[in-house]
Parts: sequence; C-alpha cells; structure tokens
Amino acid sequence: MTARTIAIIALAPLASAAAAQAPAPPEAASPRQVTVVLAHPDDELPMAPALAALARTGHRVRIVHATPGDAGPGVSGLEPGEALAAVRRAEADCAGRALGAAEVVNLGFGDGALADQMQGTLQAGVRDYVTASGLVLTWGPDGGYGHADHRLVSALATQIVQALPAAARPRLLYVGIPAGRLAAAPPLANWAETDPALLTEAIAYTPVDLAAAATAAQCHKTQFDDATRSGMMGLFDAAIWRGAVHFRAAF
Repeated sequence: MTARTIAIIALAPLASAAAAQAPAPPEAASPRQVTVVLAHPDDELPMAPALAALARTGHRVRIVHATPGDAGPGVSGLEPGEALAAVRRAEADCAGRALGAAEVVNLGFGDGALADQMQGTLQAGVRDYVTASGLVLTWGPDGGYGHADHRLVSALATQIVQALPAAARPRLLYVGIPAGRLAAAPPLANWAETDPALLTEAIAYTPVDLAAAATAAQCHKTQFDDATRSGMMGLFDAAIWRGAVHFRAAF
C-alpha cells in the first residue's frame, strides 16, 4: 500500500468489499467537500461506487456537469435539443440521489461545444465549485475513451487547480482503468488504460455502494438500453474495479 493510497483511505475509510454493512467512519476522517467535475450526465458511472462510498462515510459530494448532454444521441429516440436536455438533467438528479450526492449541478453549456467556452463562462463556472473543495475528481487526460468534451473538462479542472496557491489547492485525482483490466465487451473496446504504477490512489467500496451505483445506472434510460443498464456495474466491478475505483494524482 502506498502513502498516497493511505491518504485517500484516511479521507474515506471503508470496509472491504465483502462486508455486508459498512462501519461508521472514524473521528479522524473529518468530512470534506468533494467535487466531481464532468462533462455529461452519466459520466459519473465510471466512478459511481467510489462516490457512493464517499457520501456514505460523511463527505459532501457535489457532481457538476458542464452540459446536459443535449446532443444525444442515446437510445431514447428523442431529437437533440431542449427536450432531451430536460430528461437528461432529471436522470442526473436521479443518479445523484442514488449515490447519496448532496448536490447535482448542471452548468448548461452546449453538448459538443465546450471548446468554445474554455476561456469564458465555463471556466468561471467550474472555478467557483473547484475552489471551494477539498478533493476534486474528474476524467483523466484520455477522457475515458477520447471524448473531446471529457478531455476539455479534465484540462479545465487541472488548469484551475494548478493556479491555486498550495494552501488553497484541493487534491485533484483522475479516474483510470488499470492496464490489463478492460473487459472483453464491445462498448469498452476504445477505452483508455493507465499503467497501474501510476494509479496510486484507490477508493474502496462495499456491496452497499455497488448497489447504489447499480441504482444510479438505471436512472440513465435515455443513454443505455435495459440490458446495458442492468449489467454495467456488475461488469465494471468484476473486470475493472475489483473492489476499488482507481485514480491517479494530477500533481
């Protein structure tokens, strides 16, 4: 176990994945603000049980989406635009409740058009949430599977955090998939992997947290069909996470 892994466990001490019920966090682990900076509703799913674990152990989890995902396409049959955006906002709220998030925020920028706002109001909006946090979680530079909006949100969060003085700088972690753990499933074929030596941070979760993640996945009905929503968290648990969601420190 590395020193940085110990630091995260001190932030959110969790029982092993085999535990039926999670213990209360020790007094030494004081609650703090955790902000999750993402592009779209459903982007929280690759780290969902970790978010549930943090919320369950007393940390205040805020999920910030830059866009409502109004471009789709998803599986809903809805045309891109405001109607789809409204449904996806509701799905994001549903998923946030399932994970125990204290707040779900959508900044309302156009899906696929975040590059046009990088130095403007998007940066200002994200900064307000990041600077009030103790821990920030986001996509890695790969954007998961290369999605441009994912990459931009990661870069923007990094730019904001690196400019803060040390005394005010939150910890910034990128979610990652350890190399060699990608499941043999077509939807995951293009996902990026990270050298496990770099993934020095881990947030363990319990069956309670995994069940919360599965409930959150069921919220995203416009994005995934029934079979995908039902099987996604089990697949990630068995193949990728194996009891802990992996991250690497930005700095």
